[in-house]
Amino acid sequence: MGADVFVPFVFFGFLAAVILVPIWLKERTKQSAHQLLSQALEKGQQLDPALMRQLTEGQKQQQDRPRRTLGSGVVLLALAIGFVAANFLDGGDFTGGALLTAAVILGSLGAAFILLAIVDYASKKKDQ
Repeated sequence: MGADVFVPFVFFGFLAAVILVPIWLKERTKQSAHQLLSQALEKGQQLDPALMRQLTEGQKQQQDRPRRTLGSGVVLLALAIGFVAANFLDGGDFTGGALLTAAVILGSLGAAFILLAIVDYASKKKDQ
């Protein structure tokens, strides 16, 4: 196996590990906490209200999701505008190129995040 095949595998393996390992560890911690609580309830022990508050804080983060999604969309759109500006400052035009390709990708992701935030806000209002 040559370097031209090995390097992409290492890069994407590293990228997957950086993204997936924290998610897996967080879920494992949640499962162990819930298992500990269920064992305590089975034995008839009293639960600390502060502990219950800590465990339910994850639901508060879900309520703030539309705001974070909107922020991500605005940042991505600003980056897209920056890439378009960099393309014109570099003497380019709308004929294409790497900077415009990056701008299109970032702009479409930004628009998707903003649409997702709008849908989240609408569903949040509907639930209330």
